[in-house]
Amino acid sequence: MPEASNIVLALILGGGAGSRLYPLTEQRSKPAVPIAGKYRLIDIPISNCINSGIRRIFVLTQFNSASLNQHIKNTYQFGVFTTGFVDILAAEQTPGNDRWFQGTADAVRQSLHHLHNHAHEYVLILSGDQLYQMDFNEMAEFHFETGSDLSIATLPVSAKDAVDFGIMKVNQEGRIERFIEKPKHDVLENWKSKVGPADARRKRNYLASMGIYLFRKEVLQTLLDQNPHAVDFGKEIIPAAIEGGLEVSSYTYSGYWTDIGNIPSFFEANLELTDPLPQFNLFDNERMVYTRARLLPPSKIFGTRLDRSVVSEGSIVRAKRLQRCLIGIRSRIGDRVQMKECVMMGADYYEPLEKVLDPKHTPIGVGADSYLEKVIVDKNARIGKGVRICGGAGLTDQEEPTYCIRGGVVVVRKGALIPDGTHIGL
Repeated sequence: MPEASNIVLALILGGGAGSRLYPLTEQRSKPAVPIAGKYRLIDIPISNCINSGIRRIFVLTQFNSASLNQHIKNTYQFGVFTTGFVDILAAEQTPGNDRWFQGTADAVRQSLHHLHNHAHEYVLILSGDQLYQMDFNEMAEFHFETGSDLSIATLPVSAKDAVDFGIMKVNQEGRIERFIEKPKHDVLENWKSKVGPADARRKRNYLASMGIYLFRKEVLQTLLDQNPHAVDFGKEIIPAAIEGGLEVSSYTYSGYWTDIGNIPSFFEANLELTDPLPQFNLFDNERMVYTRARLLPPSKIFGTRLDRSVVSEGSIVRAKRLQRCLIGIRSRIGDRVQMKECVMMGADYYEPLEKVLDPKHTPIGVGADSYLEKVIVDKNARIGKGVRICGGAGLTDQEEPTYCIRGGVVVVRKGALIPDGTHIGL
């Protein structure tokens, strides 16, 4: 059995505008959005590749990509005595093509010529905005053993969730026979596939595409050449592969996976990391999540009651209580502050102490005597003293210069200033 590390190249799609994660994507690309206090979304697929021994990785970027490019450049350096790399392939205009990336398939089509200088037999295509821990070696072994032209990672889901995904109809041999994008409830009965006993008991009878593809390189090139106007993998290239009689197989994954598709799903994915045994395990010796080493000091906490909360390094916390909160790097939280179910992304830098102590200045962080519930505080935001911000299911979506409300979650914009005594939400 060949080693995946020697014959597989990884392409990670940097994503488009990420409008469903707005305003977190107002100043950054979706894969650059901070998650879990100290990481960025792009760290997840890159870490999965590294942990699987795949260390030749390209990241395709286009929209709001400056911070993403900077993060990758400052983080992933394998040294001079290795063939490993994480390289950025930015959208570019060439003599033969003056268009920017039009979609996932078009991005790969325009980037394939950069792979020719690297020996490989297979191309692993990943999304840059999903939260999961997968051993790609196991998927590669499945792909080799089945002799597939294309393997698609699939996840068993219930009828309730199936309508939000691309659903595969898989036969007894594990071959994908048909594909439908976001099927309606009235046709779901015809799209059930064989799943394991545990999934069957939980009525997860549908196999959803995870947007993770492993191609033989010749097959990928041929599909893109034969479908020159196709811009999307899920809607165009995958159906073309199935209808063209290629060997398309389903690699069923049974672990934790979530698509960070919108503000509520992003919010819940972060808060779930505060659970006693979260499904996404950051405390793992073998499946580590890598990110930039910032060499920050340890956090200082003064008289705070912490309940199911995660506090990242470099923070100074004087709050009265933090309940189910995720606190990012370099966060400052003032005296008598109470926060419940909040995601605070922290800061990119420390302010000088004389500014922090200046009574006329509102420092980065959360001011004294404030109350926050169901709130995302983006980086470098300044929340004054005595502020009350409460999200909840009763709120309608709203957009203001300093904050947005999406799905009941209040999002304080990056670098925003919320004056003393402000009341937002419920």
